[in-house]
Amino acid sequence: MSETTSTTTTAAPASPAPLALTYVFDAYCGWCYGFGPSVRELAQSDDVSVEVISGGLFSGARVSALADHPYIPEANARISALTGAHFGPGYQRAVADGTLRMDSDDASRGLVALKAVAPQRRQVELAGALQRAFYEDGLSLSSPQTYRVIAEREGLDADALVAAFEDPATATAAAAERQRARALGVDSYPTLLARTDRGLVKIGSPVAGAEHLRQAVEALRG
Repeated sequence: MSETTSTTTTAAPASPAPLALTYVFDAYCGWCYGFGPSVRELAQSDDVSVEVISGGLFSGARVSALADHPYIPEANARISALTGAHFGPGYQRAVADGTLRMDSDDASRGLVALKAVAPQRRQVELAGALQRAFYEDGLSLSSPQTYRVIAEREGLDADALVAAFEDPATATAAAAERQRARALGVDSYPTLLARTDRGLVKIGSPVAGAEHLRQAVEALRG
């Protein structure tokens, strides 16, 4: 008579869902440029998911030329001192010239176009590509040619990116993102929000490093 040995397999506990974060930024915001590396490092973790939406720092009547903001060099020096951000020579030339117009509506359209053409990429990386084009190269985020430069740098289809940027549906989607940012109560940038059982919780600050953000996320996850 034979004996049959039965075994019970215990399933491994399921991993908790990633903590959903919403990063509200503006491509023409210097503090967002300084904060970007911290958010990009945090986004590499599997236990968070980060979506990026654009605000409207220079929208509508606030669209203006660099020359209209004489405080910019002093502000950039402070951003560099506190975050280590580097402002490139192309951008420095644009500031000295002063004629480049900052239009956040166009910049937000650029982010939506990038997300459409490269949906597999982390959105924080796409936001960083936008800011590098401006803060390193001094390129206008209203120009289709800028998106050809970004596409070449990021290994994307340039024609597809420019077509997406110029598509009226992209402008509509970008306007909806800006409206969503307002509905979230965000009126300053950068703002990083965590979606928790208690509602939205703001974490970090413009000068927060990646380790500070990581600690904030771990505290929220309990």
